[in-house]
Amino acid sequence: MEFPCSHCQHALNWLNDSRFQCPQCHHHYQQQAHCPECQHLLQTLSACGSVSYFCQHGHGLISRQRVLFSYLPVQE
Repeated sequence: MEFPCSHCQHALNWLNDSRFQCPQCHHHYQQQAHCPECQHLLQTLSACGSVSYFCQHGHGLISRQRVLFSYLPVQE
């Protein structure tokens, strides 16, 4: 799934971990994972190459297919 830059609407390129950059205007973004039930930020758990998401507000483990992702602009 491609996400557009909020400045110029070009698709973002993945840099590393949860960081993205627009190839057109070079703005940087940080990916954030939100619970589909309560919209709070999820805790990211990484182990042995896999990533899981945990809601600390009572919804437990959330599968990646259900996670709501947003992209927050980062000042460089």
